[in-house]
Amino acid sequence: MTDLLAKSGIFFDEVDRICILEPEVSKSTHELKDECQLYTEKIEEFQRLSKKYVDLVQQLGDTIEKEKMKAIGARNILQSMEKQREHNQEQLQAMVSEKTMELERLKIQLISLQKTEMEQLEIINQLTHC
Repeated sequence: MTDLLAKSGIFFDEVDRICILEPEVSKSTHELKDECQLYTEKIEEFQRLSKKYVDLVQQLGDTIEKEKMKAIGARNILQSMEKQREHNQEQLQAMVSEKTMELERLKIQLISLQKTEMEQLEIINQLTHC
């Protein structure tokens, strides 16, 4: 009788329930279902880990970008300060040149005034001794 039912596509499982699948096929199907469930869980775990990794890499990338911008800003400030220092040095050098020229002019003027003073003293001496 079991063979007749099996030929009709009706089977009994291990607890004598009626099935339309052969017990071997049913068992294989359940095993495949369990394996698929395990595979799905592993894929989901992989996706979670991948997302964590991508998020971590993104955070590191953002941190690196911020530090890069800070470094560029610091370099720009340093270059600006260097240019300002050079500009100040040029101004000071120009002032030194101006003061040096003024000193030379004043020295010449002093010599001229000293000559004039000497001449005037000679004239006063000549006038007072005569």
